[in-house]
Amino acid sequence: MTAGGGDLLYRGADWDFPILRRCYDAIERISEHELGLDVHPNRLEVITSEQMLDVYAAHGMPLIYRHWSWGKRFMGHENAYRRGLMGLAYEVVINSDPCISYLMEENSATMQALVTAHAAFGHNHFFKNNRLFRDWTDAGAILDYLEFARGFIARCEERHGASAVERVLDAAHALQNQGIHRHGGSRLLDLRAEQKRERERREHEESAYNDLWRTLPTKPVAGRPDDAGERRRRLGLPEENLLYFLEKNAPKLRSWEREIIRIVRLIAQYFYPQPQVKMMNEGCATWVHTHIMSRLHETGRIDDAAYLEAIHSTTNVINQPGFDAGGGASFNPYALGYAMMTDIARVCADPTEEDRRWFPDFAGNRDPVGTLRRAWAEYRDESFIQQFLSPAVIRQFRMFRLHDVTDRPYLLVDEIHDDDGYRAIRRSLARSYDPSEFYADIEVVDVDLAGDRCLRLEHRTRPGHLLHEKDAKTVLRHLAGLWGYDVKLLELDHESGSVLATHVASPQPA
Repeated sequence: MTAGGGDLLYRGADWDFPILRRCYDAIERISEHELGLDVHPNRLEVITSEQMLDVYAAHGMPLIYRHWSWGKRFMGHENAYRRGLMGLAYEVVINSDPCISYLMEENSATMQALVTAHAAFGHNHFFKNNRLFRDWTDAGAILDYLEFARGFIARCEERHGASAVERVLDAAHALQNQGIHRHGGSRLLDLRAEQKRERERREHEESAYNDLWRTLPTKPVAGRPDDAGERRRRLGLPEENLLYFLEKNAPKLRSWEREIIRIVRLIAQYFYPQPQVKMMNEGCATWVHTHIMSRLHETGRIDDAAYLEAIHSTTNVINQPGFDAGGGASFNPYALGYAMMTDIARVCADPTEEDRRWFPDFAGNRDPVGTLRRAWAEYRDESFIQQFLSPAVIRQFRMFRLHDVTDRPYLLVDEIHDDDGYRAIRRSLARSYDPSEFYADIEVVDVDLAGDRCLRLEHRTRPGHLLHEKDAKTVLRHLAGLWGYDVKLLELDHESGSVLATHVASPQPA
């Protein structure tokens, strides 16, 4: 099977660091000269299974501040792993500059080569070039910022007590999905700027007095009613970023508490692009490592046994369980992403008449790599599916659409993979990846500064999509604890504006 006459990079399953170096150099040549990938400098670290569990617990970050939830997550993963209920990833990669890729020491030589191609070049290229990551994250600042955050929170624990810091962190973590700016880029600052800004703000707050928040509410002046519009304008309402609003306006927070909220908010902002490009990111990395391992085999750098191992591993990763196999309602992101990347390459190189009708802009252009690089750079999962999902992939996955009529005891299959159903299925699948489908639309809309200071929020939704009552009240209690006064949340129908549900919470005693 082996073609070409190159020297083998390794033999057998054992590896050492010279082998890793040779594999990296060979992979780098293919990624640069054949695929034209543009990557951050790479740093590969080989770690044990227990260290991999540590990385899992800290959301894949190499360092993080202390919090009880990391230990809880570690114990859960460790117990499941020791009992054989879950496996560990072959690698974890971090969107940073340099890009850090963790390789499991238990991997074979082939798997070390495969995950190097997958993470250090596939994911790395996607991180550096996709527009969401370019606009919303600063890969060169995140590691320094995490070091600053860890040190700052540790100092707060020494000065104010672990329980006081934990209370703020618990509340901020509960609100972090609603602590994101979703319109317009918001980059992380570097360590030196953050330290300087934090010190200057603390000094300013210690010397300044904000007359807005008096101990007693002011009385309205006779003949001049309270101008709600002017009040909301001064506070920048409505505001969808709850943590940002609390950081800037909560009346009872101290400066160090505001800084902790800012830390959680900026780290949540760093993770904002990840769920929106999960399918594309994994599909890109899988397509890249498959191409690179194939080229290594074609040029005689790996033998037949190594290539078959790579094929076997990739096949397991891109397996898509059937709809009735108990795998959940969503597609395997590796499977769908890789299938779409492979299909785009096919349409560019050898299109059918159907492909030419659906994709006249790139069908037969003989530039599959360039077409894929442009797609990786300019789309997120929702728009990528809407633009590039083909009838061929719909048929391959045997997609169909269910219509759930809530007042009837059955589900209706209203579209299947045929000429009439292709576009409807594509629209519905793309909509399921729309961020608005998995982020609740909650905004701060008003606060009566001259009255009870109750913070008022609205959740724009539709019937049947209300917040879970117990979860909503728990999170609102955290919000009230940071605000210092009562909080009221109305769930409104996004079309009619009618009230669907009301939740109220008060701050708990410290």
